[in-house]
Amino acid sequence: MSKERVLVIAAHPDDEVLGCGGSIARHVADGDEVQVAIMAQGLFSRGTPEEAEQQALRDACAEANRILGVQGLECFDLPDNRLDSLDLLDLVKPVEALVARHRPGIVYAHWSGDVNIDHRRLHEAVVTACRPQPGHPVHTLLFFEIPSSTEWQVPHSAPAFWPGWFNDIGSTLDTKLRALDAYAMEMREWPHPRSLKAVEHLARWRGACVGMEAAEAFVLGRHLNRH
Repeated sequence: MSKERVLVIAAHPDDEVLGCGGSIARHVADGDEVQVAIMAQGLFSRGTPEEAEQQALRDACAEANRILGVQGLECFDLPDNRLDSLDLLDLVKPVEALVARHRPGIVYAHWSGDVNIDHRRLHEAVVTACRPQPGHPVHTLLFFEIPSSTEWQVPHSAPAFWPGWFNDIGSTLDTKLRALDAYAMEMREWPHPRSLKAVEHLARWRGACVGMEAAEAFVLGRHLNRH
């Protein structure tokens, strides 16, 4: 059976682990090739960070993705929490370039209803870049949830996150939590939803919903059953 090429497109450092870190580790364990792209800066919405802080976040990102076992990590430098200041085309082009270079069959990206504006804008860019034109490599497009963004949206302000696709991460949940621990500077204390305890509870709940020990949940954007 041929192995998959997987591309994870996330807005900020730690989103890739929060959203699908267990799935990344499972893909790697299955022999799939996983590439991760982080599109925006992760600190600048809080003011102008010191160079030491920026370097610490870059190091944390590299370590987290090393723990997950990804084959490639690329970090862009788009404005943090200001992706709405860019024309959509300026987001679509780098995503299209990533897809053209890596030729993924599976793409993981943000859900359209998150509170965070960068998540919403990047969702639009990914959908545009992954239009199912003849010869396009992507056959499965999955949108993940981000604790402290997806569930913080209020009713009727945006589409609700109703997952219909679940990846079993019973064997890789510990790897996801270790990768998040590398992002200690970005994590919060319980009962914040972006705490290690909350992330584990969410994985256990998503798993229990479908008869698994732990799972990550996704909204399916598109799946092409090609011959």
